[in-house]
Amino acid sequence: MTSAMIMMAQEGMSDATEPSAVGGFTRELYFWFKAHMNYSTLVLLMAIESSIVPLPSEVVVPPAAYFSLQSGSDLNFWMVILAATVGAYIGSIINYGLSVILGRPIIYAFAESRMGHALRLSSKKLQYAETFFQQRGSTSIFVARLLPVVRHLISIPAGLARMNFMSFSLFTVLGAGLWNVVLAALGYLLFLVVPDDALLFDQLEHYSHYLKMAGFALLLAVALYIFVKYRKKKSLANL
Repeated sequence: MTSAMIMMAQEGMSDATEPSAVGGFTRELYFWFKAHMNYSTLVLLMAIESSIVPLPSEVVVPPAAYFSLQSGSDLNFWMVILAATVGAYIGSIINYGLSVILGRPIIYAFAESRMGHALRLSSKKLQYAETFFQQRGSTSIFVARLLPVVRHLISIPAGLARMNFMSFSLFTVLGAGLWNVVLAALGYLLFLVVPDDALLFDQLEHYSHYLKMAGFALLLAVALYIFVKYRKKKSLANL
């Protein structure tokens, strides 16, 4: 189980550092959002980010928080966090609902389809998310919102397992809210160190890279914790 999580982190790190079209898409997304920045687009993009589409929240919430701190902005810093959390919850509900309706065979078949691969899905990634969910139960929904790779997939195993919807909602909102606070804090930091918003995207990429690496480190730490706990339980069972 732990090896699966380590492989998931390694796969995610390769995705995060993969050049080409991803970087171009991220840049285009940032400038589109900058030109259409309001609470509605924030909710929309975060809903997409929490579904099966690999849209980076690092280029959505931090710039929204950054611009909310500028004088004359129509955005409020705390409302940015709230809108982002609402969007994340909507996207998670979509994943949860589709998983309940379609079931495991169709979900896994879609992950291995051409469109699924285009969205960077695979049966391996879904299996990693299911393993993570099975290991941690309800709390996995909260923890996973802070982790890369599994963040936007964890709602799928919750739906397949038909997790209690109220518990799912509670842990999703708490986890997504905490992650959005972290992202908004990054936007606040950028506001302090980047006076010219023309330089914001390059600085955002620089700092979000470290944020992603911290997320992968956290994922590996969780894997190590589970491994140690498993070994300890096994040792006690053999006494």
